[in-house]
Amino acid sequence: MSLLDTLAQSRTLWLAFVATVLITVAFPLAAGLWGLSFVDALSDPAEVRQAIAAMTSKQRVAHAWLTATLDVAYPLAYGALFIGSAVAFLPRFGRFLALAFVVLVATDLLEGVVQVLALTETADLVSSKALLTPLKTVLFLVGLLTTIAGWIIWGARRVRSG
Repeated sequence: MSLLDTLAQSRTLWLAFVATVLITVAFPLAAGLWGLSFVDALSDPAEVRQAIAAMTSKQRVAHAWLTATLDVAYPLAYGALFIGSAVAFLPRFGRFLALAFVVLVATDLLEGVVQVLALTETADLVSSKALLTPLKTVLFLVGLLTTIAGWIIWGARRVRSG
């Protein structure tokens, strides 16, 4: 059994869905706890640098830790959900779409590396966010819409057959 087949199994899909929801909820809770504004949605390098400069050292450390933990788990969770849903529910195009979602996961993880390096003042590769963040956002929206469409198709088939 291939990895794609494993991700398309019902049990794996439900696990990925629950993990995605829990991590999605964890982000605003963590932001509130440390008074953070995440730089994940910012693509303009000047805005990213300004946002990081406005953080306290504790906020930068907290943001770096959250990026290295939650923001690593998140693309793995939603990536498994998007890939598995595409393969399971859209058999004609699912394997093709899965490739786009692998690119999405890699892009999100690379963006996280760029952010951790900037937050820890190790290296300034923030200019790459001008490409990484919009690419991540577009691919994420495609993944979300594909997943929702796939689950609707699955639900409609279950209603019709049942």
